[in-house]
Amino acid sequence: MTTLDFAAYKKDGRKISMVTCYDATFAKIIDKTDIDTILIGDSASMVMHGESTTIPTKMEWMEEHTRSVRNGTSKFIVADMPFLTTRKGQDYATDCAGRLLVAGANSVKIEGVFGQEKILEHLTLSGIPVMAHLGLTPQFYQAFGGHKMQGKTEEAAEKIIEEAKLAEKVGCFSLVLECIPKDLAKKITESVGIPTIGIGAGRDCDGQVLVLQDMLGMSGFKPRFVKQYMDGLSLITGALNEYAREVSAAAFPFDENISR
Repeated sequence: MTTLDFAAYKKDGRKISMVTCYDATFAKIIDKTDIDTILIGDSASMVMHGESTTIPTKMEWMEEHTRSVRNGTSKFIVADMPFLTTRKGQDYATDCAGRLLVAGANSVKIEGVFGQEKILEHLTLSGIPVMAHLGLTPQFYQAFGGHKMQGKTEEAAEKIIEEAKLAEKVGCFSLVLECIPKDLAKKITESVGIPTIGIGAGRDCDGQVLVLQDMLGMSGFKPRFVKQYMDGLSLITGALNEYAREVSAAAFPFDENISR
């Protein structure tokens, strides 16, 4: 998949499937599936590093996660730009985005458009594909007063529509729409020529994205917009407990597990 395929999917009415990934082990598994594209989200801060928000995410973390995922897959990779990396000036933003592409990403994802239009345009003109992220942007949760649905009022909805159109104008190849009303997501999807990928934004977006550990039932986090496709927590803890019992009973290793 390439950036051109994103546009082709939208034109053909084909939905884009995206999941997060942060390591080579899961990347190798995803590489064997029908999933279209991988997001190395700054959600790694919470999923992989145990932080309570995405704010502490470091560039070094994102580089290492990107390199690890690339080592496990040939799929199209979108890597998140950490908190404030696009707010410290054009040169710093370009350096950070470039580091992610060198690490193996095919594109970067940036939260918000207003106030950084020139930087987004500069990145796209520099050969760095940009996916914009609108609606509930987790890096802005302090300003939002928490992780709340966005675009509920007419004024707020119009602002997101304006920002989506601006994202397309400055050259972004796609949009993530997070936690906005489904009618608003549908309107945005129909208003822009670039594909929209929703999370908590209804089924009318051009694609969907979920955090891998959430959809596999491994994280214990289950907001309304997440479907758990398996009970990973029970399966994994069950396997570990079985191993512990066999070790405790001096049953493992069995004869077939002993080198000869």
